[in-house]
Amino acid sequence: MNILTNRQKHVKTAQIIISALSSGGIISTIFYNQLIVKWISAAISTLLLGINLYFKNFDLSDEIKKHRITADELWYIREDYVSLLTDFETMTDKEIITKRKDLQNRTYTVYRNSPKTNSKSYKQAQQALKYDEEQFFSVEEIDRILPEHLREKQ
Repeated sequence: MNILTNRQKHVKTAQIIISALSSGGIISTIFYNQLIVKWISAAISTLLLGINLYFKNFDLSDEIKKHRITADELWYIREDYVSLLTDFETMTDKEIITKRKDLQNRTYTVYRNSPKTNSKSYKQAQQALKYDEEQFFSVEEIDRILPEHLREKQ
């Protein structure tokens, strides 16, 4: 989602800049009737047309929205897992298994319907998890997530 957001910002900025250059070039032909100004204006206008046509078929906003929805759905499932841990002592083994299977099915459904990632995003996530230790929790952090009766340090 972050990669797509950055890409969208760069594309929109480029479109604005090239559009301004194109308009400025066309307006300048009114005051300077030189062939080179016309050629430069035509080249910039053609470049803008090419960029607009290329990105016409890509709806980055829609892709960003789909990724955000997926993240929100996965967050909600994670919260349900924490709730399941909280309720362990009041549930039967059969209820726990049923709830866990439901959570697994919900997770599968979210992943099945989510937009797929590309290799660049995958490598960035791999880097963050392996080397930057993102999503790794200390015992204290895990204890804060868990309900009190399941905490290691009470």
